Amino acid sequence: MSMNRFAKIAAVAAASTLVLAACSSESADPTQPASSGPATSSSSSSASTETGGGTGFTPECPGGQLTGSGASSQVTAVTEVISAYSAECGDTQIEYTGPGSGDGIKAFVANQVDWAGSDSVLKDDQTTQAAERCGGNDAWNLPMVVGPIAFAFNIDGVDELNLTAPVVSKILLGEITSWNDPAIAELNPDATLPDQAISVFFRSSSSGTTENLTKYLAEAGEWPHEPSKDWAGSVGEGRPATADVADSVANTPGGFSYMEWGAALERNLGVASLDGAELNPENVGSALTAAENVGEGNDIRLELKYSGLPEGAYPAIMVTYEIVCSAGGPENTELLKDFLGYWASEDGQAPLEDLGYSPLPAEMIAQVEEAIAAIEA
Repeated sequence: MSMNRFAKIAAVAAASTLVLAACSSESADPTQPASSGPATSSSSSSASTETGGGTGFTPECPGGQLTGSGASSQVTAVTEVISAYSAECGDTQIEYTGPGSGDGIKAFVANQVDWAGSDSVLKDDQTTQAAERCGGNDAWNLPMVVGPIAFAFNIDGVDELNLTAPVVSKILLGEITSWNDPAIAELNPDATLPDQAISVFFRSSSSGTTENLTKYLAEAGEWPHEPSKDWAGSVGEGRPATADVADSVANTPGGFSYMEWGAALERNLGVASLDGAELNPENVGSALTAAENVGEGNDIRLELKYSGLPEGAYPAIMVTYEIVCSAGGPENTELLKDFLGYWASEDGQAPLEDLGYSPLPAEMIAQVEEAIAAIEA
């Protein structure tokens, strides 16, 4: 990992007061979970404000306050975007908490926050509830953050590793237990793999990352369980939050787990390729271009593909959506539109690459920008 990328992640992590929480759908108070605090910024924020080279969006800076809540997978990205937008627009305060997708949606439908972040689109019952919150108007799902799922490992002397979905499934199911197993060795003929036990870690809390992982493994691997936010494996040790999982892998020789890419980068963990495809923004973007929009109008719902992808595409990806009212939303709708417009722009997307995310492809940016422009107060 480049020192620039590591330094950028560290700077944003230090600037944020939010502790990464589990993507849990259970919390006593959806807007104030005990395990996470807010990512807040104003024009005085000290986080990095470097924003790439895009020039297609100029904030109007209407000022005011916004509050969002939801997926913990995007908090590093949100912190960066809030800081950069606030540096452009004084008299603005934007706060985002990360208790998890489920809690964020609950807070949104209860009209306790202005928008929600979710690692999956609204389900049918949630769509109905959200429409009621929006005064009878539709709620839209807007893809904003692309977060590849990294398969992180801690093997002394091994910097590069290639895996496949079937092999990952067998590791997580306890059918492959040693790093020098013939199935792994066959995929890595040039690596010196140790006779060392694989220590598996997983998310013990309800997690959007787990759901997206198991969707990938169920289609491309040999995962026998239905995709779910709740872990269905029977081996390994559970940890409640992304940071806990990543720390456990970093501190355990032979450690292995799935996590957001940024968490692996922050700890300088080894990250496996999949089917020979390295995890990088270009290969993630290649997989994302194969996704099909199955939503209607400005409600953008992506159906990801995990097989039959372009050569070199990295298939294990997940998309975080910002859920907003198409109309009948908060009083500060103009600020919400301005902030989301900045986030979707090249200026808002470009810095996310250094934080372990993949910027939206240009075609998708255009779709999201069109939807944001159509939001009505």
